[in-house]
Amino acid sequence: MRRDKDEIDKMRRAGRVVAEMHHATRAAAKPGVTTAELDRVARDVLERRHARSNFLNYHGFPAVICASPNDMIVHGIPGDYRLEEGDIISIDCGAIVEGYHGDAAFTMGVGQISPDAEKLLRVTEDSLWAGIEQMVAGHRLHDIGLAVQTVAEGAGYSVVREYVGHAIGTRMHEDPQVPNYWPGTPGPKLKEGMVFAVEPMVNVGGPETRTLPDGWGVVTADGSLSAHFEHTIVVTDDGPEVLTVAN
Repeated sequence: MRRDKDEIDKMRRAGRVVAEMHHATRAAAKPGVTTAELDRVARDVLERRHARSNFLNYHGFPAVICASPNDMIVHGIPGDYRLEEGDIISIDCGAIVEGYHGDAAFTMGVGQISPDAEKLLRVTEDSLWAGIEQMVAGHRLHDIGLAVQTVAEGAGYSVVREYVGHAIGTRMHEDPQVPNYWPGTPGPKLKEGMVFAVEPMVNVGGPETRTLPDGWGVVTADGSLSAHFEHTIVVTDDGPEVLTVAN
């Protein structure tokens, strides 16, 4: 679906709230802090900006952020896990402004992290931006995933298959999906006004996953580290515009 100027403006405002949630949680994520405390930080931003969370109560999810440390890929429920020096932590969150959604994620190191972890974060974020660069009117949807896959696998990592990006607008998850790999077909043409959340999830080891008994947290099957980066992006006549960044 193509969004008009007014809709995109609302999504831009929602995206700015998400960017502020990222900034606040990133600043708070230090050794000794629990993931529940990070969730409270994000809630404070939503309250201050008079925005709603699109994560809270989504299929019963109990928080406004997903907090996924180390080998957890996505969907970690914030709780009593206390961050330790050397951890990596993925924060995924979103906001709703006047009925329109923003959604973005980042992964960061807690204190000093290993060179291997630093490389994983760098490559995963690079793969996201490689995908974003493909978001030009006239390109095909699956050019995005091919670019992500090329960067991630070129560094010796694997790309998660079960969880993918998506269109976004008046709902957080809309069709079509945006795989982070080449699915074998080029997909539909990208057009001005289309908005997608692109979100590579990249593992040091194999791409296989396992869901925890809580029904939410997804970890790497082999226990290897995983990183997750995401932005909400609109296709414009001038190229891609990332909506989930601070002005």
